[in-house]
Amino acid sequence: MEVWFVTGSQGLYGPETLAQVEANSRRIAAALDRDLPLTVTWKPVLTSKSAIARQLAQANVEADCVGVIAWMHTFSPAKMWLTGLDALTKPLAHLHTQAEAQLPWETIDMDFMNLHQAAHGDREFGYATARLGVRRSVIAGHVDNPKVLARLVAWARAACGWQATRAGSVMRFGDNMRNVAVTEGDKVEAELVFGSDVNTTAVNDLVAAVAAAPESQTESIVQECLDLYDAAPELLPGGERHESLRDAARQEAALKTLLEAAGATAFTTNFEDLGGLRQLPGLAVQRLMAAGYGFGAEGDWKTALLVRAAKVMGAGLPGGASLMEDYTYNLVPGAECILGAHMLEVCPSLTTSRPRLEIHPLGIGGRSDPVRLVFDTDPGPAILVGLADMRDRFRLVGNSAEVVATHPPMPRLPVARAVWAPQPDLATSAECWITAGGPHHTAISTAIGAAEWGEFAEMAGTELALIDSATTYPAFRDRLRWNQAYYRLARGL
Repeated sequence: MEVWFVTGSQGLYGPETLAQVEANSRRIAAALDRDLPLTVTWKPVLTSKSAIARQLAQANVEADCVGVIAWMHTFSPAKMWLTGLDALTKPLAHLHTQAEAQLPWETIDMDFMNLHQAAHGDREFGYATARLGVRRSVIAGHVDNPKVLARLVAWARAACGWQATRAGSVMRFGDNMRNVAVTEGDKVEAELVFGSDVNTTAVNDLVAAVAAAPESQTESIVQECLDLYDAAPELLPGGERHESLRDAARQEAALKTLLEAAGATAFTTNFEDLGGLRQLPGLAVQRLMAAGYGFGAEGDWKTALLVRAAKVMGAGLPGGASLMEDYTYNLVPGAECILGAHMLEVCPSLTTSRPRLEIHPLGIGGRSDPVRLVFDTDPGPAILVGLADMRDRFRLVGNSAEVVATHPPMPRLPVARAVWAPQPDLATSAECWITAGGPHHTAISTAIGAAEWGEFAEMAGTELALIDSATTYPAFRDRLRWNQAYYRLARGL
């Protein structure tokens, strides 16, 4: 993936000035290419309406281009940007910077002033984007400033996640869990807003793919599991439950085959719709999430979409992303925390420890005991984000948190889990989340945070109701009311 770095100027200042603009522009782009988590591709300085329109139209159709960073080095009259900006569909970061951080106080003259006019040109450009209502992030400061760089990194990662979402596809095996409200939603509107198509595949297609899984592929997955994880004795070759591990490996091979054939980047399963599957997919789901796929349990395609976006945004960073569910609380004063887990499906990217491969009964689904990985999520900062369908629009609800390690061991809990302290505290977090209609399934990430999700929401034109250390319940409730009015008006008639 790449972002394009475009620079605005005009011919008024003569060829020497434009040559210096190009040199400085290349230097800024090279610095960003060094520091951002993707390729920054420099584009020639833009000085005319036709050149701008062509360049931005090309960005729209170039598959590898996830966004555009724009900088007005000198004064670039913004009327010539209107046509191109009005047609731009890729994310835009307006970088308000200068070639040099410090002014040459003793030697500064009008030639220098005419060359270094971002303070002038970027305001003109800002008026055009504001008048057009272009979604963008305005980031001000020199590119050597760590705060500026951190914001650009967050924007770039969000742009990668947004591109993956726009090009994504969610494969649903069966429908969502019966009588559950929050996992329902408008899939047509979701494709219009987020870009990912969401379609159902018959569970028995998966059953057939499991039966057809090559023995060599099954054996390879089994061996990889034995190499990567500490296996319970009954799952080892020759053990009385080893065939259950082999069946889980066949499920993984089958799921990957179907997902790749459909070009799908995320998927769902549902314990109420298993067809002829011998066990609810657990280990297979965990390992496919670790490979980068999004997933939602019980047919929850909205969470599958978010997990995929979180995977892409956090690529290459320490930590991981997974489906998560707020399961139960510790309400002891001074030690309040949330224990999150799911029946089986929590991604091992959340831990640097060696997970344990186990098999246990599952009281729902009516199938054989499923194989799963059991581990504790590594301690550290995290964010949990859920997507709710509010009838006329979507709402992202987020909560910054800290995964904690200071809790007693849970030797009888046979699932992967995370224990976290939500910000600002459990009571405020829960009150705000419930008031916002946040879902019980979330995408948890220990790799990215609120900055990336905030940029993602801006690109999607979607509300992010964020609960963090500064949140109070009265102010959050008021913000939801104001947002309700804003987003309804913003949609137009």
